[in-house]
Amino acid sequence: MTSLLQIILFAVQIIRWIVLVQVIMSWLINFQVLNLRQPLVSQIWYGVSRTLEPIYSRIRRLIPISGGIDFAPLILLFIVYAVEIVIRNNLYAWH
Repeated sequence: MTSLLQIILFAVQIIRWIVLVQVIMSWLINFQVLNLRQPLVSQIWYGVSRTLEPIYSRIRRLIPISGGIDFAPLILLFIVYAVEIVIRNNLYAWH
């Protein structure tokens, strides 16, 4: 059971990094540091966006975009950190 929880914890960490990459890229694109006309940038952006959009759409159903600010990435990061804390605190209790 410990191995399964470690695998889930690894997947949670990957999700966290994908969300952080998407958030940072969105800031860089909005401030025109990155350009979506560059093939590598657009491939990364659209790949990450397609990966996270199903999760974001479920969060946006519960909490809509308010004042032009999308809180879906922040809420997803909160959920990811909460799951990580629960797994880490109970990882060795499953022996």
